[in-house]
Amino acid sequence: MAFTLPDLPYPKDALEPHISARTLEFHHGKHHNAYITNLNNLVKGTVLENEDLENIIKKTSGDASKAGMFNNAAQTWNHTFYWHSMKKSGGGQPPAGIAKMINEAFGGFDKFKEEFKNAATTQFGSGWAWLVREGTALKVIKTSNADTPIAHGQKPLLTIDVWEHAYYLDYQNRRPDYITAFIDNLLNWEFVSQNLK
Repeated sequence: MAFTLPDLPYPKDALEPHISARTLEFHHGKHHNAYITNLNNLVKGTVLENEDLENIIKKTSGDASKAGMFNNAAQTWNHTFYWHSMKKSGGGQPPAGIAKMINEAFGGFDKFKEEFKNAATTQFGSGWAWLVREGTALKVIKTSNADTPIAHGQKPLLTIDVWEHAYYLDYQNRRPDYITAFIDNLLNWEFVSQNLK
């Protein structure tokens, strides 16, 4: 099965002024598309050619000989998930059901924001910060490079991309400002709710 670049779930300028249309043109149109092109080339003619993304990720995770497949499959999956983690006029307080889970896991919404922002800010180099469910518990984790919670049996609920190409055109080296803008203005709680079902 050949993978194709999914459309963004909103117009390219929908996230302005927090993330510019120019950033999305490069991030979605060039970076995300390159991972998909690379993945299609890597799996062609292999036993994984007809597998879905999640199976490719799970079957190549930890196998150094298949690192290229893993990296491109995971980055393809992570980016699609990231686009849906944001929406125009997002952010704010989570809905009641999620708020209760966040209170139980982190001791309040402000504590969750602090932990999520800390994970995203302190991820050294390229990577991701995530809100995941592990069993019945919510956790904030960070992953390096292309790594993804689905390779570790965790259920992703939300992510922020902290590779420089996600924010550099808009924020230069001010990663914490990008993270704050994501949490306060873009975070898509409806998507988190869907992922909890």
